Order: sequence, then structure tokens, then C-alpha cells
Amino acid sequence: MHITPRLVLVLTVPPLMWAGNAVIGRMVVGSIGPLWLNALRWLVAFAFLLPLGWRSLATPEARAQVTSRWRYLAVLTLFGVGAYNALQYTALLTSTPLNVTLIASSSPVWTMAIGALAYGMRPSRLQLAGAALSLAGVALVLSRGMPGSLLTIQLVQGDLLILLAIIGWSIYSWMLARPPAHMSGTTRPAWNWAEFLLVQCAFGVCWAVAAAAVGDLVAPPAATQWSWTVLLAILFMAIGPSIVAYWLWGLAVQEAGPAIAAIFYNLTPLFAALLSAASTGEWPKPYHGLAFALIVAGITVSSRSLPKRVQ
Repeated sequence: MHITPRLVLVLTVPPLMWAGNAVIGRMVVGSIGPLWLNALRWLVAFAFLLPLGWRSLATPEARAQVTSRWRYLAVLTLFGVGAYNALQYTALLTSTPLNVTLIASSSPVWTMAIGALAYGMRPSRLQLAGAALSLAGVALVLSRGMPGSLLTIQLVQGDLLILLAIIGWSIYSWMLARPPAHMSGTTRPAWNWAEFLLVQCAFGVCWAVAAAAVGDLVAPPAATQWSWTVLLAILFMAIGPSIVAYWLWGLAVQEAGPAIAAIFYNLTPLFAALLSAASTGEWPKPYHGLAFALIVAGITVSSRSLPKRVQ
């Protein structure tokens, strides 16, 4: 596979959008419950997508194509739309955008593990080495720059939630890249990117609203403090990280594969550090710089090799 400038752009824009999502999410998550923030984000995204992808739901025949594939679509959107973002926004209550995005950089490790266990894809030695470097960077963040403290580390809740979220995201990426027979080739409905994303969004909204409703029953959040900042944040999240980033991520996974896409996902911490410094004054610590250097080294090493199928 030849990585062209176009493919690099397609692989780079989603991390930029998701870094912005983490930074802005941290800014407003104190004003609105994280689960409802996620639900409103996807409701607004659905409204924006409807004029572009309405054909996928417009007729009884079109809806039958969706309902006959509901099991796959429900599981896909649970991991990629519902759970990931809800967990991320909840994580931002106790962790910083930089920590959240750096910890999420363990994505290649989980992507390779899921690929090997579920899809028979064996990572190369270079990819394993790159994943190890990235994981070392994540460990440095978890230890707050003191590796010796890993033996007695007490993770904050947000750190654990984002780890859980990124495992789910890895599953989502593989489900996109290795769909079942009824979602590949000539048996796949002739959905364009907007139609497929609208279908995902329809299922994702159901998951997100259900999670928010259950969350209200289990642990009622404080009353939402509406402001122009909150409204503009939801608007950005619905368009940039939801529509634009998911569209480009789907293209990237199809063209480059989940393993390479996961490596580029590790650019998110760099963008998060720059955006945080510019908007919230959360300047990176020295250990953040070392952690990012390890992650970049992981990108460099891993991108030199693609996984091989187990015989």
C-alpha cells in the first residue's frame, strides 16, 4: 500500500477533530451532563445528515435493508457512536483532554490484539515494537511522569473510562474493515457515505438517549446550565467530530486498514496539547513531551510494516 498525500490528509483530519472534541468537551462538561452532551451531539448530527442521507430511510424497501441488518448495525454503533463518546465525555470530568487523548493512544495495542484474536491478523515485529513504544508513552502519562509509581498507581476514574472506550473503538474499526457478508460486495446496500453514516447515527442516537435516560435514574446530574458556549460546542461536535471525522475515518479504515489508521489516531494528543494550551491554559508537563515522543516513535516504526494473516 502506498500512502499518498491525500490519504495522509484523510488520516489526519479525524484526529484533529477528535482533539477539538476532547478540549471543548472538557470546557462544557461541567455545564451539561456528559451522557446528555453525547445524546444531543448525535441528535443534532442526525438532523444535519438527514438532508444528505435521507434515501437510506425514505421508503419501506430502504428501511427493510436497514432492519434486516439491525444486529450488525446495533453492535457497530454501540461501540463506535454510543459508548465511545459517552465514556470520553464522562472521563473528562476527572481527567484532562491531554491525558485522555494520550491514554487513547494505546489504540494500536488493542487494535492488533483484536485483529489477532478475532480476525486472524498477525502483527509484524515492527508493529509490535511500535505498539510497545506507544504503550510506554501511555504508561508515562498514567504514572504522571514517575514510572516507578506504576507499582502503586491509583488511576483516576477518567483514565479507566477512556481505556474502556478505546477498546470499544478498536472493535468498531475492525467491524468497519471486516464487515459480514451482507455488508460487503454486491450484497451491501448502495449507501453513499452520508446514507451509511445516517443509518449509524439513527442507531447511535437510540443508544445515546437510552444511556442518558438510565444515567438520570442511576445518578441524576445537576441541572444543565445553558449558554451560547454550550450550544456552539454541541454544534461543533455534531458537525466536525461526528460527521466530517466519521466520514473520513471510514474512508481511512477502508483504504489503509485499521492498524495503520490506529497509528495515525495517535496524532490526537499533539493536537489536544496545542488546542488545550491555546484555549484553556493547560500547558503540557515535561513528561507529556516525552510521552508524545514515544508515541511518535511508535507511529514511525509501526507505519513501516503492515500485519500478515495467520496461516
